[in-house]
Amino acid sequence: MTADPVTGLRADARRNRDQILAAAKQWFAVQGPDVPMEEIARAAGVGIGTLYRRFPDREALIQAVARDSFEKALAEARAAVAEEPTAWEALVRFLHQSQELRLTMQLAMTSPPRIVLRDDEERNELRRALIEVLDTVVHAAQAEGTLRGDIDTGDVAMVFALLVRQVPKTHDTVAGLAAERCMALILDGLRAPSSGAPLPGQPITAEDIGP
Repeated sequence: MTADPVTGLRADARRNRDQILAAAKQWFAVQGPDVPMEEIARAAGVGIGTLYRRFPDREALIQAVARDSFEKALAEARAAVAEEPTAWEALVRFLHQSQELRLTMQLAMTSPPRIVLRDDEERNELRRALIEVLDTVVHAAQAEGTLRGDIDTGDVAMVFALLVRQVPKTHDTVAGLAAERCMALILDGLRAPSSGAPLPGQPITAEDIGP
């Protein structure tokens, strides 16, 4: 079953919906998508009946979280492109700010949420739009000489996906530091000119990671 439409919601209903989504994101990030719905409702400050009126089942909530996360990640990417002076700085900003996208990718790697999200055309359309922005930034950074030329958009997306692998929850401080260090290492490897060994095979394009 799909999530409720946002258009036309009253102010209080929209507020409840936003609170539920925010709480679901927090709980999904900590415990995964199987967290009890009652815990999400409690964290959102709403009754369980209100939660189920907005999202009739867990699948609907997962879809809504994924869509909302992709919408915010897309807005972040577009803002980075519009506001940063270079394509490289836009890429760095987007990768550092994309917490929303990390959560969605974690859900996409988990079964059964992976199956739910795979067939969600609205989420897939947002994903395609995000890849298009990333593709533009990658090629612009290569044109300005700041991003190594032997890679493509799919390579950038793939190395970013590696960061969603979580450190055990009991090591929150280590997890945060590890994510920052890994990002620094990734950016150092992506930046031109490259002083490393040639990469194997051919660059992975945006089309390679479709649809």
